[in-house]
Amino acid sequence: MPSPRTSLTIRAFQELIRERYYATDSARGGAGTFLLFMEEVGELATAIHDNRPVGPPPAHKRNPPTAEERANLEEEFADVLAWLMTLANIHGVDFEAALRKYTDEGRVEGIKE
Repeated sequence: MPSPRTSLTIRAFQELIRERYYATDSARGGAGTFLLFMEEVGELATAIHDNRPVGPPPAHKRNPPTAEERANLEEEFADVLAWLMTLANIHGVDFEAALRKYTDEGRVEGIKE
């Protein structure tokens, strides 16, 4: 495993998550793990809401995000990715290989509007 000061590849992160959590998460199964993933997505939604830009209401906060809100936002992004890796592990998906659809020229074009 990479040290905390080196880059972490998608493959290494997926393997780290597998080593730490696979036994428990696979015993819970895909459906139960998906529910926990969605809970984390909800927590990320709240963190994004708490970190929205400063500006006039109702679209924006009246005060800038606190350091704690910013740290929580970063933690929730990490949690969502970790649970997504767990789901990939349970379903036998090589996440790094799956991402090639974005790196192989011509496979994904255009944008959603």
